[in-house]
Amino acid sequence: QKMLAAKAAKDAKKSANKKPNDDPNQPDFTKLDIRVGHIKKVWNHEAATKLYCEEIDIWEEVRNVASGLRANYSLEEMNDRRVLIVCNLKPAKMVGFESCGMVLAAKSADGETVELVTPPADAKIGEKVYIDGLSGEPWTASRVSNKKVFPAVAVNLKVNSDGQLTWNDELVQTSVGPCSVSTVRDAMVS
Repeated sequence: QKMLAAKAAKDAKKSANKKPNDDPNQPDFTKLDIRVGHIKKVWNHEAATKLYCEEIDIWEEVRNVASGLRANYSLEEMNDRRVLIVCNLKPAKMVGFESCGMVLAAKSADGETVELVTPPADAKIGEKVYIDGLSGEPWTASRVSNKKVFPAVAVNLKVNSDGQLTWNDELVQTSVGPCSVSTVRDAMVS
């Protein structure tokens, strides 16, 4: 009986660690976990002149994120702001600060203007953004990294001529409407 119990425990562990089969039809966008976040606290990175360090509330937890936006936003403009955050990226050390996510921003074609993509004001903190008609469960950070999912998505992640966030020309939205920017148009987002 001990052997049967040990085998059952081993099988259960193996099953828990097993990767789900890749669905070749799952759209890359749905492999990412992009959520509405709220910047609760922001400060200048002590060793990097281009980086901000942020504490971003995504409802069930607060994430530490580093963003290279100091040339584009003041501390006051960053603080208490709603943003979109990619949550299932592997943590990365940014000049000694562990960043556990990435905020999305649009960059004008000339590179002069960078603008944070924002959800509608009434969007719920922690809400996952979506595209109508696309489905699939977000992947783990390891799988997203190993399969280079974010670069594959970023190629077609853009702000359209109306200032709305799109992927493959489809609107990226929350339950209360699309995500957008104020000034940048026809721009890449990363």
